[in-house]
Amino acid sequence: MKAMILAAGLGTRLRPLTDNRPKALVEVAGRTLLEIVIARLREFGVRELIVNAHHFAGMVTEYLREKNNFGMRIEISQEDILLDTGGGLKKAEWFFGEEDPAPFILHNVDVISTIDLRRMIDFHTESQALATLAVQQRQTSRYLLFDEQMRLCGRRLVKEQKTELVRPSPQLQELAFSGIHVISPRFLRLMTEEGAFSIIQSYLRLAGQGERIAAYRADGDSWRDVGKPESIARAAEDLKK
Repeated sequence: MKAMILAAGLGTRLRPLTDNRPKALVEVAGRTLLEIVIARLREFGVRELIVNAHHFAGMVTEYLREKNNFGMRIEISQEDILLDTGGGLKKAEWFFGEEDPAPFILHNVDVISTIDLRRMIDFHTESQALATLAVQQRQTSRYLLFDEQMRLCGRRLVKEQKTELVRPSPQLQELAFSGIHVISPRFLRLMTEEGAFSIIQSYLRLAGQGERIAAYRADGDSWRDVGKPESIARAAEDLKK
């Protein structure tokens, strides 16, 4: 099984920890964020992996070389300019290949969770979704909106006081996205956006065209966005449980 780790961001929220290293190499309880996510993916059967890199990209490459790629096939997709989540995946499209029909995982490097990826993959396959997003009912500044069948219908940006609807529904649920996706390879051929763009932009467009972008409820699982220095200690406690 294949996966991609999104690790190219500047890690501005983690400064000063990222003043001299990429956020992927920030440590939690003695392990880098990159190692923690790789271990999680390997636990669920991932053996081929691509990591995008930009900020201190050479350090990521050297780190993986020193770790012998953790015994896996790991490729680096180096971005000369930041391409955001959608553009980053599009640049790495070659890694997944047109002949492989199996879904793949897309995972943020700064997310630590106990979400059962095998159950999520099974849910994705059974629902025949184009993409499945792990979501939870918690507070966030950016909500995704789903109908009663858990199909993506839009989003609500709290700070901007903006709501965008792409599919009508009499009843909408506001849920927080957790930075973990399961994606069918067909999605790669449907991304018409160019340059730097958010993958959510593609999801919303395709949902509006009738494609099934599904929600996987992970309310009972722990989840931590390790995006700020103060979250490092809390994440370390999470890993002890």
